[in-house]
Amino acid sequence: MRLGLALGYWGRGPNPAHLELAREAEELGYDSVWTAEAWGSDAFTPLTWIAAHTSRIRLGTGIAQMAARTPTATAMHALTLDHLSGGRMMLGLGLSGPQVVEGWYGRPFPKSPLTATREYVDVIRQVLGREAPVELDGRFHSHPYNGPDATGLGKPLKPITHPLRSRLPVLLGAEGPKNIAQTTRIADGWLPLYWSPLRTEVYEASLADLPDGFMVAPMARAHVCDDVAEGLLPVKAMLGFYIGGMGHAARNFHADLMARMGFEEEARRIQQLFLEGRKEEAVLAVPDAFADEISLVGPRRRIAERLELWRKGPVTDLLVTAPDPHTLRVLAELN
Repeated sequence: MRLGLALGYWGRGPNPAHLELAREAEELGYDSVWTAEAWGSDAFTPLTWIAAHTSRIRLGTGIAQMAARTPTATAMHALTLDHLSGGRMMLGLGLSGPQVVEGWYGRPFPKSPLTATREYVDVIRQVLGREAPVELDGRFHSHPYNGPDATGLGKPLKPITHPLRSRLPVLLGAEGPKNIAQTTRIADGWLPLYWSPLRTEVYEASLADLPDGFMVAPMARAHVCDDVAEGLLPVKAMLGFYIGGMGHAARNFHADLMARMGFEEEARRIQQLFLEGRKEEAVLAVPDAFADEISLVGPRRRIAERLELWRKGPVTDLLVTAPDPHTLRVLAELN
C-alpha cells in the first residue's frame, strides 16, 4: 500500500506549511501529493508550485471539479503540468454537487451524472491520446459544439502540444454505487471520500471487477497523539461540515454515503442541526465510532494496529491528511 499526502484546499488563505509538508513527504518516500478545490483556491496552481520544488513525488488533483472547466481545458492543465513535472501528473476529477455547481459555477447540475462523467473522461482521453481531432456527439460535452445557439463553424481540433503521456492516469471521486462501478470501467483509479476498512461490503458490488493496476486511493485524517477523542475533533468538524453543509437537505451525496455506511439516523441528525445553524452541535453529533473508522488517530501502537486493517482490503494508496511532519514520519516507518 503506497502512501500519499492529501493537502486539500486553502481556507482563508494559503497554508504556509503545505510546501514543507510536501517536501518532507517526498524525502520520506511518499508516492504522491494531492491538492483540491472547492470555491476558493484552485487545485492546479498549488500543485504546480509543489512540482517546482520537488523532483520525484507524483502529483495529483484530489479533486478538480468538472464544472470548473470544460474537459478540453482540464486536459490542457493536465498535459501542461505533466510536461513541466517530467511525467508526474495524475488527474483526479469529481462532479461536486448541485449547490456548488449551480451556486458557484453558475452551471446546471447534469440530470444524468453518469453520462456527463463518461463524456467528460472521453474528451480528456481523446485530447491526451492525440490520435485524431476531438469529436463527440454528446449530451453534455459535444465537440464541436452543436447546441441550438451554435454558429455551425466549430472545427474538430487536436492539441497543438503533444502530450508527454497518452495514458496519464485519470481518477474519479465517485460516491454512488453506479458511479463507482462506472469508474472501474472508464478510469484508472477511484478516490473515495470516506473509507472504512471495517465496512468494505458497502463497496463490494461496485468493485467486483477491478482491472489490473486500478488505484483505490481513499483519503484519511492521520494524527499521532495521546488523546484519541481530542485527535478525532478535526475529523468530526470535517464530517459535520460535509454532511451538514455540503449539499441541500434533499440532495446531499455525503450524507447519503454516511447513511449507506450504517449511520443513517446520525447523518440526518447532523444535517438537521447544521441547517438550523447549530453547527457546533452538528459536529458533536458526529459519532466518534464513524470518525474513528475512517481515520488513523491515536498513539503510534494504535495506528500501527489499525493500519493493518487498511492493508487487508483493496486499497492501493492511502492518502493521508496529516497536520505535522512527525505523523508523516511515523506512517512512513509503519508502512
